[in-house]
Amino acid sequence: MIFFYEQRRHQGSFEFLKPFDKEITEIVFWLREFIWDLYPDSNELIYDNYNALAVGWSPTDRVGHTFCSIAVGRTSKNIHFGFYWGSEISDPEKKLIGQGNQYRYILVKSIPEFPKTYIKKLLKEAYANSMARVKDKKQVMQGNTITKSISAKKRELKKKPVKKKK
Repeated sequence: MIFFYEQRRHQGSFEFLKPFDKEITEIVFWLREFIWDLYPDSNELIYDNYNALAVGWSPTDRVGHTFCSIAVGRTSKNIHFGFYWGSEISDPEKKLIGQGNQYRYILVKSIPEFPKTYIKKLLKEAYANSMARVKDKKQVMQGNTITKSISAKKRELKKKPVKKKK
């Protein structure tokens, strides 16, 4: 079983991270390992979309059961570590960003700055919340990497305008 998890960890998102620079891929792979270490039976759901690459973790194959995610903006290059139902979990230190009805996240600028201990507490609550949303326990799957969508067209990097000489 351990071999399966190790093998899975080195596939999945790798292909989708190719357009991003080394610094971003290192952070994303570290975050990915962080989640796999805590929730090895969860499923990885990959969304390679127009504006961002998003990878969520869920006890099922449904986005509505996602408890956490990593998203990388194609043009902003911002890395979000988020909670799909973040508005429903406690955030006593008020570290989560977001004003919408459900999604909350933190910006990840570097591995040393990532608040591991705090996020582990939030993950525990988010996972319990996610499991409570699963009405049919037959939907629970274990350890799959599932590509949910791939946009044919990706947002291109904006080119800097060329200044005209006077």
